[in-house]
Formats: sequence, structure tokens, C-alpha cells
Amino acid sequence: MPYTTEEGGRLNNFAAEPKIYQADAPDQKQQVNYLVLGTLGAVLVGSLVFVAFSVSA
Repeated sequence: MPYTTEEGGRLNNFAAEPKIYQADAPDQKQQVNYLVLGTLGAVLVGSLVFVAFSVSA
């Protein structure tokens, strides 16, 4: 583990940095999956809001 020593004898530890890489763009199948999951999530949230308002009224 890399560290430095200060004048007073204190140690400063530094975390190991992860390897950096550039992400690949999603392919057509992943884009469709994102669209389907986003739509299902929006429907779920909308239905929960609808139920909450209908129960509270």
C-alpha cells in the first residue's frame, strides 16, 4: 500500500486506484432492454401513485 510520511512521523495512506477504461456503447439488444425496463418502471411508479391517491381520497 503506498504511503507517505509527514514531518511529524504521521503516515498518509492512499487507496489503490482502479484501472480506468472507456465504456462501450450499448448494442441494439441492450437498448431495447433498457427501453422495456424503463417503460415497466414508469408503469409501476404511475400505478403506485394512482393507488396512493385513490386510497387517500
